[in-house]
Amino acid sequence: MAHLTGPTFGPAAGGAPRQLVVICHGLGANGDNLIPLAPALSAALPHALFVAPHAPDPCDLVSPEDGLHARQWFSLRDWSPAAMAAGVRSARPSLDRFLDETLAAHAIPDSDYALVGFSQGAMMSLFTGLRRSIPPRAILAYAGILLDPDKLADEIACRPPVLLVHGDADNVVSVEFSRMAADILKRQQVPFDLLIEPGLGHAIDAAGVAAGTQALAQAFAGG
Repeated sequence: MAHLTGPTFGPAAGGAPRQLVVICHGLGANGDNLIPLAPALSAALPHALFVAPHAPDPCDLVSPEDGLHARQWFSLRDWSPAAMAAGVRSARPSLDRFLDETLAAHAIPDSDYALVGFSQGAMMSLFTGLRRSIPPRAILAYAGILLDPDKLADEIACRPPVLLVHGDADNVVSVEFSRMAADILKRQQVPFDLLIEPGLGHAIDAAGVAAGTQALAQAFAGG
């Protein structure tokens, strides 16, 4: 099992962190690509520590040299549902361990964390977060897919609020995957909001960040 590390931000207010927000990057990126989201999101959680771990493996879609900085949670050479389900299952223990160890290292209460992910990182956040025995306060999934949905009814361990954000011009991960995720979450009685952004491609824009900031503020309100 890989031991994850990555860049951090905060707490913006200074002092010891009271909450943890883990940001999971997409295929071929690394934690440095998404930690810049943290200053904006910290408007909702000035006492939170934001961490963007580098995924455990070099990206197998680029050269070995580029793979030093291009990471993957699991291979996406095969986009079949079975292959992606196997991939996310193999990667989940590393993310679970990272969450548990980071919470413990900073003496943050086990329930005071949230997951944010983009693309493959959103796949990881949705899959892992819904199966945690101690639920995250929120899951923010940008341009992602809810993988292995047929097993969710048997495996779901918690029902945290989920924000799904997707551009309707995404030509990498179709917006239909977020629409399907919304249907599945509804059937499993998971509270969710779905934001479809007209004209947005495979990206996170200011409107998506604003929606995420609001979702985090609501999730941690009162504690």
